[in-house]
Amino acid sequence: MFRRTFLALTASTFLAAPAFADSHAKDIVDTAVAAGSFTTLVAAVQAAGLVDTLKGPGPFTVFAPTDEAFAALPAGTVEDLLKPENKDKLVSVLTYHVVPGQVMSTDLSNGMKAATVQGAEITIMTEGGVKVDAANVVTADIAATNGVIHVIDAVILPPM
Repeated sequence: MFRRTFLALTASTFLAAPAFADSHAKDIVDTAVAAGSFTTLVAAVQAAGLVDTLKGPGPFTVFAPTDEAFAALPAGTVEDLLKPENKDKLVSVLTYHVVPGQVMSTDLSNGMKAATVQGAEITIMTEGGVKVDAANVVTADIAATNGVIHVIDAVILPPM
């Protein structure tokens, strides 16, 4: 099962490669900007004041929700999070998507727990496709100079 999942992730990574063709020479933020499908995430990172951190030496593993993932949140959620008075909540949500260190798809195992920068743990499942909490990993192992990005199809929220 893991082999099939790994092969599927590998295939999807190669199919997505043209969008990230020059990512190896860019940090996580610049890689996300260049991809063009993370404008909401980049705006949130800017509003939270996390750009310098994610441009830092790392390494970091970022589970990056696409613009479509943010659009699937209830109406007004993103706009509310981007308000200056909600910066702490925004930082909490964003740092829940980041794991210290570089975790590649080959490092994942079913039921694995990983501590996030936010402090809570995410759960990774590898049976029937890779999931991080309730989000599916749709593209894995996008290398950046200071870590790796795994694209997910949903915004994951820290436990309350």
